[in-house]
Amino acid sequence: MVLGMRSGPVLAIDIGGTKLAAAVVDADGTCHARRRRATPVATPASVGDGARELLDAVVDLAVRSRREWERSAGAGSTPPVAVGVGCGGPMTAGGELVSPLNIAAWREFPLRRALQEAFGLPVFVDNDAKALARAEGWLGAARHERNYLAMVVSTGVGAGIVVDGRLLDGATGNAGHLGHVIVEPDGRRCACGAQGCLEAETSGTAIAAMTGRPAAMAPLELRVRAGRLVGRAVASAVSLLDLRLATVGGSVALGFGAPLFAAANAELAERSRLSFAAGARIVPVGLGDQAPLLGAAAVALHRHGTDEA
Repeated sequence: MVLGMRSGPVLAIDIGGTKLAAAVVDADGTCHARRRRATPVATPASVGDGARELLDAVVDLAVRSRREWERSAGAGSTPPVAVGVGCGGPMTAGGELVSPLNIAAWREFPLRRALQEAFGLPVFVDNDAKALARAEGWLGAARHERNYLAMVVSTGVGAGIVVDGRLLDGATGNAGHLGHVIVEPDGRRCACGAQGCLEAETSGTAIAAMTGRPAAMAPLELRVRAGRLVGRAVASAVSLLDLRLATVGGSVALGFGAPLFAAANAELAERSRLSFAAGARIVPVGLGDQAPLLGAAAVALHRHGTDEA
């Protein structure tokens, strides 16, 4: 996937339900001054105050990253020219209003405007999984591919889909919510309100609720089950959109490792029987734990200097 801007570094911010991260990223994809912290958690009683608390935490983390980069880069270096943000959805087009299902403090929160006021730079926001898809096509496991999906299995579950070399946006910018494909019709109730969504069965939040322990402590049978359900969802996307590749990242998928990927590929092969879908595969993201920040950077690198919001 070709990115549109090469004029300077960008400030990249990843906003997740469990962690926040920030870095300065060069146009060649080199990350500098990476910082991360836990995402502040708002209780139902503190949701109103929590919105500002979370924004302050995001801004503080990004400011610290930028200052660290400035100290190391020295005088005369080109400052960041834009801010790229990957955030959970859903959201309105361009990230003007974000309502991440796994961040209770933000409901129709004006993220793009708030960050523009904080940094005085152009700000570009997209769903974190769509951002990942840009990064994987730019530098990762989908490099040189024109048809693929990139998926996050973490606190939540989502995907970005690229068809004919173009990232799908959909009517409101929310295309790719693979976490809300139904994989168990009589399964668990999802935060979205539906029953049996992939996110309700395989996300870190869901697995912790099932076991009473962090997802990282899940037994082998749950790791295999998560992989099987990921493969089931990917099989639907492969047949629907004529794809051959799914790259999968996120703390749950990468933490579960080989058992998840083996089960996912076995399920994908079993369920993808049309001739054009045979041989489709599921692989780990090629960018490792840098993928979310490179995705956020890719959003800005693609949009800065264009007419896109």
